[in-house]
Amino acid sequence: MKAIRPDSRPVAPRAGSALPPKTGHRQEIDGLRAVAVLLVAVYHVWFGRVSGGVDVFLLITGFLITGSLVRAAERGSLRYGAFLSRLAARLIPTAALVIAVSLVGARLLLPEARWRDAIGEALAAAFYHQNWHLALGSVDYLARDEGTGPFQHFWSLSVQGQFYLLWPVVVGLAVWWAARRGHTSHRVLLVVLGAVLALSLAYSVFMTRADQPWAYFDTGARLWEFALGGLLALLLPYLNPPRAVRVLLGWLGLAALVLCGVLLQVSTVFPGYAALWPTLAAVAVVVAGTTGSPWGADRWLTLRPVRYLGSISYALYLWHWPVLVFYLAVADRTLAGPLGGALVLALSAALAAVTTPLSDRIVAVGRGPVRAPLVAAACLVPLLLSTGLWTARMDAQQRQLEALLTDPARYPGAAALLTGDHGEYPDPVHPPPASAAQDVPVTYEDGCNQSTSGTEALTCVYGTEDAEEADRTVALVGGSHAAHWFPALEQIAQRRNWRLVNITKGACLFTDAPQLYKGEPYTECAEWNRAVMAELETLRPDAVFTTGTTTSLDTSAGFGTETVVDGYVDRWRELDSLGVEVVAVRDTPRLPFDAPDCLSAATPQECTASPSESMAEESPLDGVELPPNVTVLALTDHFCEPGTCSPVVGNVLVYWDRSHVTTTYMRTLAPELERRLLTATTW
Repeated sequence: MKAIRPDSRPVAPRAGSALPPKTGHRQEIDGLRAVAVLLVAVYHVWFGRVSGGVDVFLLITGFLITGSLVRAAERGSLRYGAFLSRLAARLIPTAALVIAVSLVGARLLLPEARWRDAIGEALAAAFYHQNWHLALGSVDYLARDEGTGPFQHFWSLSVQGQFYLLWPVVVGLAVWWAARRGHTSHRVLLVVLGAVLALSLAYSVFMTRADQPWAYFDTGARLWEFALGGLLALLLPYLNPPRAVRVLLGWLGLAALVLCGVLLQVSTVFPGYAALWPTLAAVAVVVAGTTGSPWGADRWLTLRPVRYLGSISYALYLWHWPVLVFYLAVADRTLAGPLGGALVLALSAALAAVTTPLSDRIVAVGRGPVRAPLVAAACLVPLLLSTGLWTARMDAQQRQLEALLTDPARYPGAAALLTGDHGEYPDPVHPPPASAAQDVPVTYEDGCNQSTSGTEALTCVYGTEDAEEADRTVALVGGSHAAHWFPALEQIAQRRNWRLVNITKGACLFTDAPQLYKGEPYTECAEWNRAVMAELETLRPDAVFTTGTTTSLDTSAGFGTETVVDGYVDRWRELDSLGVEVVAVRDTPRLPFDAPDCLSAATPQECTASPSESMAEESPLDGVELPPNVTVLALTDHFCEPGTCSPVVGNVLVYWDRSHVTTTYMRTLAPELERRLLTATTW
């Protein structure tokens, strides 16, 4: 059996020091990295879920960086700029190469509709704020769900990058304060890191319960994992359990780590207290160290192939995700099969094996306080230039298209269904599929649409702002399928001297009946609905414009196809008692595919659906006893022809995803909506 390395057992710290001198490389940590990256990749590739392996990387980062910083601070050689420069020179070259190759892959292999998203995510990844980019998207109901981008996995590296900015300050101040007060740096650091762990873990538990999608990417909710690694670095010199105990710890930690992703749905319950499972498992493996026992888990963790895999784990983590995304896009699959998954892993490992030594050479060139930032900049500048030029080209094409929109012969939109004109149009569809996701009502840009996590009834006024001067006040109320009528109503309000009040919330129907969001009780919606009714009682608009039915392709959502949702009519009766009229518009049809993605790969004639897939043959409102204050509108014939719904009408893109209508198309619908509204009401 190979002799135990000097660093494999805990060493008592020297007097007054927080840590022992660094004595060598811990081989079992390389093995732990290998296990973590394999878990991440395997779970992504074959199971479409996450494993808890990323949490192990965060803990190891806290362990290693804390040890390095404490030693430097105690020597008086902790220089913030030099520390960050060295990290940048070590991390950025590989990351920049993966980002650049992935951008090329996105251009060649992904639909045009996803190019802008890819550019935005690439820049977020390059500048270490991908976690916040995804957090903002995860709480935005209008965020695209179709097709995960090739840069999503950079969220954990962004969290680490933010940790690197913060931790030298924390450690440096703690060591400085300890020296100034005559305390040992070890004791002060234990208190400081313990406080960070307690506060961050408490915040993580709270946020995971309150808003798990946000908490998953929140640096504050992950900081305790780094602090736990730091505490391990501080306490490890004092931990010297018997060999038998360490053997048991090693196997228990390894087994718990492997089983974490099997037994927990990591993507929906992490971080919170559930993330203690993989992090404490990793702590057990590190405390076990290299036991020297033929029965220890470390015997397998320190095998040369395992340690090699650990040495390329950073590059393997970076490569496996874009390789998987592009494979799934080309194969038109949602999960890789046995052979395809093996191909993805093999290619990712090969790329990691090539890029790791290449990156090491660049790091060698970048040694020094001047060279390091220059090397990092040299890797990032071409990336910035290429993304800037690509974006500028797409923007120029969009401006050219917008200049043609004023010609109704080129872009009649909804009017084409009135006239029956289905002629050939020489100009490209507008909005372009690549930028369709940005063609949403201005209320979203103005912050006037409540997020899924908010409960306040946000109100914004458009058209004639003064209630005394307005001929009529109309409140637009409901979820996103009410909100997408805003562009047409705004045009009518401007022509008719109306006051238009927007009160909308993502995924929230205007009803007091219980609702679900992503399979969970939507309590924020219930609170928002109560706030809306209180607002309407004060506002007393002339009318409320809202959806009268709800269409659905997913019967598991509880709606069937098209239905009058429980509580709709009760709400309308409440408004009747307030003397408020209701305009209940039949919901818009839904497509069984993402319109921009389909149009990126096929013609409009090939991207069609039947209205019966999401809508009832007859309006469900026809069979409901309605209060006298309700006026029913139906404009289905301006979205679909008999038997066919197309994502393009009159050369205008109707949907920017599966079901939400583009602002451009809604504006072409304004004249007909106005005519039918005035005909149906006494206005």
